[in-house]
Amino acid sequence: MTDKLNGHRALAVALLATFSAACAGGEGRWAGTITDSAGITIVSNTTDAIWSPSEAWTVDEELRIGTLEGDPDYQFGRIGWIAVDSKNQIYALDFQTQQVQVYSADGEYVRTIGGRGAGPGEMQGAMFMFMGPADTLLVPDLPNQRVNRYAPDGSALESFRVSLEQGLPMLFKATASGVIAEQVRPFAVPGQPEIENPEDAIVLLASDGTVTDTVMKFPSGETISLGGDAPEIKFYSTEPIWEITDDLHLLYGVNEEYRIGFYSRSGDLERVLTMPYERKPVTDTDREVTTQFMERLWKDQGVPAQMIPQLRNMIKFGETFPAFSFIMSGPANTIWVQHVQPASELSAEELETFDLLQDTGAPDWDVFDAQGRFLGIVSMPPRFAPRLIRDDDIYGVWRDDLDVQYVVRLRIVGDLTAGST
Repeated sequence: MTDKLNGHRALAVALLATFSAACAGGEGRWAGTITDSAGITIVSNTTDAIWSPSEAWTVDEELRIGTLEGDPDYQFGRIGWIAVDSKNQIYALDFQTQQVQVYSADGEYVRTIGGRGAGPGEMQGAMFMFMGPADTLLVPDLPNQRVNRYAPDGSALESFRVSLEQGLPMLFKATASGVIAEQVRPFAVPGQPEIENPEDAIVLLASDGTVTDTVMKFPSGETISLGGDAPEIKFYSTEPIWEITDDLHLLYGVNEEYRIGFYSRSGDLERVLTMPYERKPVTDTDREVTTQFMERLWKDQGVPAQMIPQLRNMIKFGETFPAFSFIMSGPANTIWVQHVQPASELSAEELETFDLLQDTGAPDWDVFDAQGRFLGIVSMPPRFAPRLIRDDDIYGVWRDDLDVQYVVRLRIVGDLTAGST
């Protein structure tokens, strides 16, 4: 009976692989394999793309918001995150001014929300934001230990507390329908023993901050270590990377290897995609450029000069670069995976405006279809850092030769049904 069951399973997998290759956009050009491992589908890609040159998706700039001089309503200091509401209005969080500037879908200034401070609706160190249900804007602000909430008209609503005792919020994401996901990392306060085998959790939140579900737990990454008396920042080290899709699936992988899992809302692993990649060493140039950037950032933030050597001692480095930098969910259920960009591979001119927060990820993104098969590479413009994808639009931050920042919307050009096969 077992042999017969295994035989049927092997036949089903073989038929699935044959069907997948036949229905691919490139009519059988996909060179990977699909196998079954204990009921989990393993999609093993090669570097051969399904797209032909004529089928490959590209991006065109559709909108640019910002100016070097002139109207201050169109000027930015350092753009943190970007959000988009149901009317396609664009929200840009300026980390430098601690304000959110709102623009119409056509790029016309609408209003400014927030401002630096500790009062109702004000912010001290906000960098992320996301759109919750009914176009409610939520802005986490760790220095004030709260998440600010704003109505669609920009007025401040009641905030909710960020409970650091429950862990440090590492990342927030939200679906187009307003489902909120948060990654939380446990940490020990100074003077307390280091937590053994710490685990991060991805939880779903209601708009008042209540945890409604825990989707997944996994070993904490190595970039930020807050345990014990000697905190560390370890650049280019292993880190869990994840994305929540609009249908509430979770894309998750530890970027030590190019392996990304598809998980159901209940946390069950359903499918895994793999991709070959070249492991690149972290060089002395990479370490020097990264350290110099952090020192400039600390000075810009007003850190006293006598504290900078102490902070510099916190910086550590991995031996090799991660397999990938970021994951995003794209149109037609595609999966977008960003290449890593070592500073040592940049030109002298590019290094003059190097920004670690913007330039660690490369312009090239691997794009996979809904089954996890490699479609091809989409290249973003140089000095453009994507923030989110909504339908066939990519919203992000672009910097010019003078390092002035702009909000830019790119349109994805191509047959956008190709990824849904």
